[in-house]
Amino acid sequence: MSTPARPPQQAERSTVLRHLDPWLEGAARNRGLAVGLAALAAAAVMGVSEAAYWGADQALNQSQARHLARDNGLRLRELLTTAETAQRGFLLTGRDNYLAPVQQAEHELPTLLAGLRGQYASSEWEALVADASRRANEKLSELQLVIQLYREGNTPAWQGLVESDIGREKMQAVRDAVAQLDRHELGQIAREREAVLRSLTYGRIGVHGLTLLSLFGLAVFLRRNEALHAARRDHALELAQERDRLDREVVRRTAELTELARHLQTVREDERAHLARELHDELGALLTAAKLDVARIRRMTKTAAPEIDERLRHMSELLDQGIALKRRIIEDLRPSALSNLGLVPALEILTREFTQRSGLQLNLELIETHTEDADRLALYRLVQEALTNVLRHAKAKSVRVTLGEGDGWLQLQIRDDGLGFNPDAVGAGHHGLLGMRYRIESLGGTLQLLSAPGRGTLVLARLPRRPEPEPEPAAPPTEPGELQAQTPPSDH
Repeated sequence: MSTPARPPQQAERSTVLRHLDPWLEGAARNRGLAVGLAALAAAAVMGVSEAAYWGADQALNQSQARHLARDNGLRLRELLTTAETAQRGFLLTGRDNYLAPVQQAEHELPTLLAGLRGQYASSEWEALVADASRRANEKLSELQLVIQLYREGNTPAWQGLVESDIGREKMQAVRDAVAQLDRHELGQIAREREAVLRSLTYGRIGVHGLTLLSLFGLAVFLRRNEALHAARRDHALELAQERDRLDREVVRRTAELTELARHLQTVREDERAHLARELHDELGALLTAAKLDVARIRRMTKTAAPEIDERLRHMSELLDQGIALKRRIIEDLRPSALSNLGLVPALEILTREFTQRSGLQLNLELIETHTEDADRLALYRLVQEALTNVLRHAKAKSVRVTLGEGDGWLQLQIRDDGLGFNPDAVGAGHHGLLGMRYRIESLGGTLQLLSAPGRGTLVLARLPRRPEPEPEPAAPPTEPGELQAQTPPSDH
């Protein structure tokens, strides 16, 4: 079973969409790549920044510990030196107020030495700190002993201690240890400062590098984005051109279909008119001649054979019925009243016959107006089609037909009070009013079908009002012999 071919417009739209799909996919991929690169750049900047921060923070913490250890060593030396100076002032003056630094050393020295031993525990300087702590305690004990001997009045004893080199050696050992620790801490502090600077430098270089890389990526992205925008503009232009071309194609084909519908309707009406003339002329003449012959034979045989007369009478009635059927067929094919009497009388005859045939109540509001042959025929066929639909489907009780003018338009309305329906739900196969719509539109008019379930149906047709033709100049008088009587051919 073959697959039905798609309409040309649908195939062309499918081709355009098929060409557009790769561009849409590329744009989506580029957007995803841009978002991924931006997230990666942001993560890299954050990583470099965090690494620089933690490196600098660790170096600063170590530098702070080095400063604290150096301050403790310098404080140890300061306490012992101040205490030794205060002791000498006390020995020279004998005044107790000189002993405040010694008391302060006695109070702070244990805590200070414990802090130093904790700071240098498990390091290469642990033995040096332990020796310095021992010598500092011995120096403080010496100072306390001299002061005690001085208070007891044992002058030779305290003078011997002061004049000996034991206290100087201990003090010098403490100074040497503190000096070594101070040099060590200064070196460590310098290295920690270098580590901080190095971490900051790495962070700076990393941030600058990533910034430059991000700018490069941004430039590449903007360039690709501009290319995508240019491609989008080109595709939009192509789509607009394709849409315009399709619109022109639709307009052209719609015009062709409208012209074809008008041509088919014209051909159909011409064929109907031709068939009506043939039936009127040929069949009418045959039936009329046959009826005349039957009447003549009936007069000749009326007294001779009653049975033959009865048969001839029946044959005459059949001929009358044939003539009436011929007239009805001719009126259906091409209503003579429409051509001879005009639109309004033809509609009155049509509606009167419809009323007799259907039994429905039919109200007319018809205004006589100028119409052309094509307009008259289209409106007549529209009323005929609408009344047929009312009789078949509407189950209405009354119908109103209105013909009038307004705003330069000729308006025809056929309204019924029947069941109504949903115009959007009408399926395929209902071609009567659809054909009338094309017929009305081919004449420059419009056709509207308004209905709803339970609310009846309104068919509204509007045709442009044509200008009335100018009256022809009167013909010169003719001779009586030249006059020719023109009468329509009789059915009998």
